[in-house]
Amino acid sequence: QHFAALVSVELVPTDHFATWDDPFDWWPRLEAGVLQPLSVGDAALYQANDWTGGAPVPSLTVAFAPPEVVILEGVSASRRALEARAQLTCWIEVRGAPRRLERAVNRDGEATREHLQRWQVAEQNWFAQDETKVRADLQIYPT
Repeated sequence: QHFAALVSVELVPTDHFATWDDPFDWWPRLEAGVLQPLSVGDAALYQANDWTGGAPVPSLTVAFAPPEVVILEGVSASRRALEARAQLTCWIEVRGAPRRLERAVNRDGEATREHLQRWQVAEQNWFAQDETKVRADLQIYPT
């Protein structure tokens, strides 16, 4: 017999908050617009960035009622500030900075290469300071 549990799920990408110039310090916006309201049963409400042009620009307002599951996805999503509230954190890493850079450039376009190179340096520093990888509940290394 097949049984499927139906739960409400909302995906919140960190790309909705991060910018080239602010890859990590956007957290207060996510806290104020998503995490804090949901923690008291209120709806989430925030303005998302749109990256389709290669640079983030303010876009649509995102609003949703408290779901049963929130998936926070993206660079620095499982930061220390979330540790006590997250039920599961995953570290997903394509091994090798050159390989990660090429994958990102293929995804986002050659015009983003310099931004992505700076981003990778910022990531290394951020992850070392936050100890994100060692605190992850699950580590995945796709090929």
